[in-house]
Amino acid sequence: MNPGLFRHRITFQSFSETTNENGFPVQDWTDVKTVWAMIKTLQGREYYQAATTQNENTIRFVIRYATGINPDMRIKYKGRMFEILSVINDDERNVTMTIVAKEVM
Repeated sequence: MNPGLFRHRITFQSFSETTNENGFPVQDWTDVKTVWAMIKTLQGREYYQAATTQNENTIRFVIRYATGINPDMRIKYKGRMFEILSVINDDERNVTMTIVAKEVM
């Protein structure tokens, strides 16, 4: 694994419900974890499969293995938001994870 490829800083956010100072429930996204990632674009068959479902802004993030990341979260990257479609533990080796995400417009 070449650490120089992990040069993009991304933040995982989770949807949570808290109470404000008046005691009313407030729902908001909170930062959970910030990691270094490698961003890969879709190629070949992956690109065409994404295009058939109208997911033109689908992207793959590759990160070092981390626990607690699930598809209910979202990713914040340079002011852009991405909805997580799947979280894959590469080769089940607990070394890297591939996260397929779609940009939220």
